[in-house]
Amino acid sequence: MGLDRRKFLKGTAAIGAATAAGFPQIWIKNSGLAYAAGEIKVGVLYSLTGTTAIIETSLNQATLMAIDEINAAGGINGAKVVPVVEDPASDPATFAQKARKLVVGDRCVSVFGSYTSASRKAVLPVFEKYNNLYWYPTLYEGRECSKNVIYTGAVPNQQQKDFVPWLVKNFGKKFYLIGSNYIYPKEENNVCKILLKELGGEVVGEEYVPLGHSEFSSVISKFKETRPDVIFSTVVGDSVVALHRQYKAAGLDPKKMPMASLTTSEEEIAAMGGEFAAGHFTSAPYFMSYDSPENHKFVEAFQKRWGKGKTTNFVSEPAYFQVHLFKQAVEKLGKKDLTPPAIREAAWGQEYKAPEGLVKIDPDNSHTYLWPKIGEAQTNGQFKIIEQSKEWVKPLPYWAYPGQVCTPEGLQQKKA
Repeated sequence: MGLDRRKFLKGTAAIGAATAAGFPQIWIKNSGLAYAAGEIKVGVLYSLTGTTAIIETSLNQATLMAIDEINAAGGINGAKVVPVVEDPASDPATFAQKARKLVVGDRCVSVFGSYTSASRKAVLPVFEKYNNLYWYPTLYEGRECSKNVIYTGAVPNQQQKDFVPWLVKNFGKKFYLIGSNYIYPKEENNVCKILLKELGGEVVGEEYVPLGHSEFSSVISKFKETRPDVIFSTVVGDSVVALHRQYKAAGLDPKKMPMASLTTSEEEIAAMGGEFAAGHFTSAPYFMSYDSPENHKFVEAFQKRWGKGKTTNFVSEPAYFQVHLFKQAVEKLGKKDLTPPAIREAAWGQEYKAPEGLVKIDPDNSHTYLWPKIGEAQTNGQFKIIEQSKEWVKPLPYWAYPGQVCTPEGLQQKKA
């Protein structure tokens, strides 16, 4: 595609002025510049250092692998996808700084990033101010409805709706809630309490620990005192490893008091050792052990790219497939109007045969149809899938909060 140098310089100056003024539509004018050098820039914003690097590194790797696959197949409409990688170091404030660099400085048409809800909330003002697009692959609390985010991870109706009743049926109604101290664990525990109330259950304890927390002796003592039927865990990062090791060292038995998690994956189990996770449960749309041709191909490619013995998990999988959904959305647009808002609208309704099964971006709310599963951790570090949905489940981000509905225009309140 040809481009006149004078027009390019004039357009660049205009964009710089618009950015300085905080003008939100910086991508609408001169949108064809994204293809000017036969390249499409995208941001990759996952922590490679800090407490959540234990899991976010795998999201970075899955994203880069998907980009490599796309480029090896000829790119998108003949253009190469160029990843601009930043390390926000597990710090929400750094996430916001790096996000602004990717959007304003690097002029990426989309950014793939975040694991914690705290980091997603930190970058959201950047994407809303500049009308850019963030692709978020992580399970989350579901109480968000932004025009500037595509959500490809599970929301509570895709993770807890069947999980909590299954736990009550199989282990009992007394739950102890333990989570890391930020928005996601608190909101997920809110949903858990709503479900428990409906099921006649009770919460015998609720506690939150700082990110990176590693000393759980007082928490373990409370487990022993309250004797819950289920320990419901939304602890994240390195803390998951410490919690499991100290649980086992204290002589607690998963057959009598299992930990049921929304956040413990194969990645944390690889770090702690399979013997510390065996007998505990996780609910997620994807497990590495899932038997499908697409998953076998995904795991094989991941290990070939990043090393034999590397694990895939329930957040690296959507980090991977969302890049392919991005590709399909951009292909649909062709070489015209390649702006973040246009990409978002082109993404609605896109389907992709992911490792977990066929997924689709819901045009109603920019979240994703997924396949809920329940897995029991084994000593070999993998999960045995013991329950799975027979069909994909529509995302309902405000499912636990009647009267609130996410729409393409934003959050709507239903009239009573």
